[in-house]
Amino acid sequence: MRREIFVTGGTGYLGSRLIPELIARGHSVRALVRPRSAAKLPLGCAAVVGDALDAASFADRVAPADTLVHLVGVSHPAPWKAAEFKRVDLASARATASAAEQSRDAGLSHVVYLSVAHPAPVMRAYWTVRDECERRLAATGLGCTFVRPWYVLGPGHRWPYLLAPFYALAERLPATAETARRLGLVTLRQTLDALIWAIEHPTPTLRAIGVEEIKSGRAAQGREGVEVLA
Repeated sequence: MRREIFVTGGTGYLGSRLIPELIARGHSVRALVRPRSAAKLPLGCAAVVGDALDAASFADRVAPADTLVHLVGVSHPAPWKAAEFKRVDLASARATASAAEQSRDAGLSHVVYLSVAHPAPVMRAYWTVRDECERRLAATGLGCTFVRPWYVLGPGHRWPYLLAPFYALAERLPATAETARRLGLVTLRQTLDALIWAIEHPTPTLRAIGVEEIKSGRAAQGREGVEVLA
């Protein structure tokens, strides 16, 4: 089914790769961008100029979207970026939630959010902010899908391949197996497939697609194997 999609973060690492695939699959895509970034959008994607941190700058232009995909976040997350997580990730999620609520009567019914696996023993400031973002989006009452990778391997993001042997060992040890699976490494292709599946299979409630589902491809195959948030 052809979807009308509104994307925030469309010129970022995942957005710039996701949008062309959505267009190729026949969907109509518009993306929120800053004035100087409009030219970076893929061919076939319409630009909506605004500020992802300010709902008033774009809320009235989400329509006629039925699906809103929120990809805004601090690039290259690190423990010392806690203040940025609140300034960018949380503020943009709040703005997106407000815009989504205002767009419900115009036909918006589903929000897809690129979150992060949690809880985690490291990067606490990062995942707690993303958890708060999920809660704010869930409070809209719209159907929400939270895609939760931990680290996405791809161009420019390959160094964690060095950790693969340690992950393999941790997954075999009872004391660390659950954490290693929940915080496993996923590929760019797997993450894109999970996002596309979520967009094309909207939920009227709440749904989370975790690392194990992303890695196995179960989400992309239409199997929800995911936890439903309380």
